Amino acid sequence: MSIYALKGRFQDLLRPGVRGLYRLGVTANMVTLGAALVSLAVAAGVFWQAPAHPGWYALLPVWMLLRMALNAVDGMLAREFGQQSRPGAYYNELSDVIADAALYLSLLAVPGVHAPVLWALVWLAALTEYTGVLGLMVGASRRYDGPMGKSDRALIIGVLGIALAGGWAGARVVDAVVTLVALLCAVTVFNRVRQGLREAGARA
Repeated sequence: MSIYALKGRFQDLLRPGVRGLYRLGVTANMVTLGAALVSLAVAAGVFWQAPAHPGWYALLPVWMLLRMALNAVDGMLAREFGQQSRPGAYYNELSDVIADAALYLSLLAVPGVHAPVLWALVWLAALTEYTGVLGLMVGASRRYDGPMGKSDRALIIGVLGIALAGGWAGARVVDAVVTLVALLCAVTVFNRVRQGLREAGARA
């Protein structure tokens, strides 16, 4: 089970706004690249400012929510308004991995946090997205199996941001939560490979 299962309902809420963006000439690639750039800016702001001003951690939940919305928006613009393209596919996958890595690593600002734990999360999160895309190479669909997909990770990092901003968590909590998320990413990799092969075998 993953938060991704709620994507359809989320998209229904966003659809009127997406139509408005299309009428304004906004493209899927503009949304994708814009969200990636803002993610890098948010990560830099948290990393540099949060040690002295913990309130900056509150940017993480705010931006994670907005970014999930923008990820849905760029996909809807691409699919529903004929904006799918080969460059767009690269932009979408690569920018997500880069933005995720930057946002996760912004937690290096937490005094005493263990950097290897965060780097492990970055690596395993990237691997989950890679195995998701590999489904297409074996004749299956792009896999979004859980339990720790991109939206699930965004929710947890957002909650951590709230806890850090409020002074309710520190390095030990971050280490523990990030370790658990990384382990669940490993399970997700296994599930995506298994389900991708199963789907490809059923189609053969």
